[in-house]
Amino acid sequence: MEWVNTIRSKVRAGAIPPGEFLDLDHFLHELRLFKSAAEIKVMKQAGKISARAHRRAMQICKPGMMEYQLAGEIPHEVAMSGARYSAYNAIVGGGKNACILHYNDNNQLLHDGDLVLIDAGCELEHYASDITRTFPVNGRFSTEQKALYEIVLAAQQAAFAKIKPGNHWNQPHDAAVKTLTQGLIDLKLLKGSLKQNLENGSYRDFYMHRTGHWLGMDVHDVGDYKVDGEWRIFEPGMVLTVEPGLYVSPHNKKVAAKWRGIGIRIEDDVLVTPKGYDVLTADVPKQVVEIEALMAG
Repeated sequence: MEWVNTIRSKVRAGAIPPGEFLDLDHFLHELRLFKSAAEIKVMKQAGKISARAHRRAMQICKPGMMEYQLAGEIPHEVAMSGARYSAYNAIVGGGKNACILHYNDNNQLLHDGDLVLIDAGCELEHYASDITRTFPVNGRFSTEQKALYEIVLAAQQAAFAKIKPGNHWNQPHDAAVKTLTQGLIDLKLLKGSLKQNLENGSYRDFYMHRTGHWLGMDVHDVGDYKVDGEWRIFEPGMVLTVEPGLYVSPHNKKVAAKWRGIGIRIEDDVLVTPKGYDVLTADVPKQVVEIEALMAG
């Protein structure tokens, strides 16, 4: 409007201000939401490059490193693999720092016996990737860490199963929440039935964010999540993240001390295909045995 008013102020000098305005955001956002074959090719490559960086971090990690030292491996491997930029500031949170959703101080020591959460991705030819992995600093999961990790991994698989044309945006989230909540009940971190905990939202003490977002030219890319008040239906060519997590606050006195300070998130980039889905970032290990084997090697 500042520009328009400038033109209007010069009407007597012959300037002609526009008389109608049309917001093109919706049309442009729809174009960005559906990826072409060329765009998908670039995003697959971005996923592979980011996967190499995460694998590198797992291989070099050891107790006594600083978070920022581990973070430094990400842009180095990304650059060596052919991508010039990070898609966003990496999160590298060791121990209780993994329970801080947008932690990026990355200035603490990595301790033996703790987990470390890395949320990082590259930008390739203007397209972003977005991966999160959580793994033990010393290369071996403890009993409690493994128990919570397996729940998060199962939640991600449950979400994947709901991604296909015809299903709607919220179905993967609902599936993940149910799996996470039942897992917390099984470990006795929550009391009561699955139905009760879903209705009263008690799981939000451990899982307080959505399970994904659109991905493309931006990390949190444009595109409507609802249309006419209804959840968006999945269609081929859409790309989204799937990132369930569990975060047990170090200050949560409702649970036993052995669980406190454990934060876990597992995130992958997923393409909706005509028959289901394709994980674009599958090159990063996420099974417990795979992670431990890679770190041992």
